[in-house]
Amino acid sequence: MAWSNGFESLGGVLTSKPEAVSWGPGRIDVVARGTDSACWHTWYDGSWRGWESLEGIFKGSLAVSSWAGGRLDIFGVGTDSQMYHKWYSGGWSGWEPLGGQFTSSPAAVSWGPNRIDIFGRGTDQALYHAFWNGRVWSKWENLGGVLTSAPAVSSWAANRLDVFVRGSNMRLYHKWWNGSWSGYTDLGGALAGDPGAVSWEANRIDVFYPGQDSQLKYMWWSGAWKGPEDLGGTIISGVGASSWSRARLDCFVDGTDSALWHKWFV
Repeated sequence: MAWSNGFESLGGVLTSKPEAVSWGPGRIDVVARGTDSACWHTWYDGSWRGWESLEGIFKGSLAVSSWAGGRLDIFGVGTDSQMYHKWYSGGWSGWEPLGGQFTSSPAAVSWGPNRIDIFGRGTDQALYHAFWNGRVWSKWENLGGVLTSAPAVSSWAANRLDVFVRGSNMRLYHKWWNGSWSGYTDLGGALAGDPGAVSWEANRIDVFYPGQDSQLKYMWWSGAWKGPEDLGGTIISGVGASSWSRARLDCFVDGTDSALWHKWFV
């Protein structure tokens, strides 16, 4: 198992960090904001497909999650600073407002069927959280902190959430849920942008972020934190990450040419 040799270009003209999710082996979906501020989508199902517009007008990057094969949930912050939601289940819905007032792009994850957790930075720079329980959306709750980035989130099992943010000292912080919320733990590093996170199995988390040298940095948890490791590249955005099976990682960044670039571990 090893990282790919360098990055591959997947084209497009991005104006945000890309985000990615996998709903099953051999499938990846990536979303990003285009030059028209709309949500754009591309996917891999054995080969990479072209970009399609999913419309909307957004301030920053989008978030994407999946709770089952053939299901996608996308979130973005509109020009009114509210959170918006669009989903795919045999066809695309329109965009629905979910309220709140946000000063960062969102993060989203699903820990099981009909469950979604979403996060964003509020106007007070704190972390905010809401969830879908299969029937209704919860109200937004304040989880504290002083964020200087958009959050990232992963889940390795039902009732487990791991959230990562950049603090006011530009270091990486971690907060988790396993029936109750922890405080924030300082993981070090020096972040130049938004982190990304994914889990491929229980008790495993992989975290990526752009370093101050514009290179891709990598940390991982498998009983203890390891890294950061330098994965190279020259990136101008935060990092999106997905995994479709154990020991498979796919990372996506916005390059200096504003195209989507991809690096993978297998």
